[in-house]
Amino acid sequence: MDWLQIIVLSLIQGITEFLPISSSAHLVLPSLLTEWPDQGLAFDVGVHFGTLVAVIIYFRVELTRMAGAVISLPRQRTMTPDLDLVLKLGIATLPVAIVGFIGKDFVENNLRTLPVIAFATIGFGLLLWYADRRPGDGERVGWNQAGLIGLAQVLALVPGTSRSGITITAALLAGLSRTTAARFSFLLAIPTIAGAQLLLTLDLAAQPEDRVFAHLLSGAILSGASAYLCIHYFIALVERTGMLPYVIYRLVLGAILLSLLYVF
Repeated sequence: MDWLQIIVLSLIQGITEFLPISSSAHLVLPSLLTEWPDQGLAFDVGVHFGTLVAVIIYFRVELTRMAGAVISLPRQRTMTPDLDLVLKLGIATLPVAIVGFIGKDFVENNLRTLPVIAFATIGFGLLLWYADRRPGDGERVGWNQAGLIGLAQVLALVPGTSRSGITITAALLAGLSRTTAARFSFLLAIPTIAGAQLLLTLDLAAQPEDRVFAHLLSGAILSGASAYLCIHYFIALVERTGMLPYVIYRLVLGAILLSLLYVF
């Protein structure tokens, strides 16, 4: 890989991982529009690690409190708000962990196609628009809401759906405010990305591949920095902007992907 490819792919991963616009839809474009070689599994691991570190750093205060609640549970034996959140994140993570583990090969062999990505980008973009028409005012995630969001996250296994997009959609439909929906979605990304990172790392260990450390480190830093900024500004602005700008962007992107079917 040359440095231009490293920079572009790292920024794409970092920016699109947390915005509701689908990282998979964007990552398919460079290979279609350029003659860049495949970046390789090691690079994918590196940039995903960068985005994971970014969300952990952003929510470090909340994560520290949640860790403290778990550690103190044997001694205090009380349900605190932080422990409650830990359990709800666990419930919401379980469906995608099970389905992702079972269906990983099916998704990779059958769903990573341009038509699937294009139609998912458009279809779930319209669903996001519908959910955002009347956002709720809920500031606390309930057990049923956590379960619904977790079930919806399974749909993110379909390329083009957007993990953050579908979980925010489900949260809005469940009556949560935009800010609460975004924060829960991003916290939910931590165990989800960590699990996906583990699977990628296991695949990487089983494959001989040349790895340039400078490329991996640069990709991780760039993707992490851009992801952190995206999280910060998305949460800060989401109540004012709503989801319409992302819906419009998804519709345009989906139309571009569909048009590419007649070119490639």
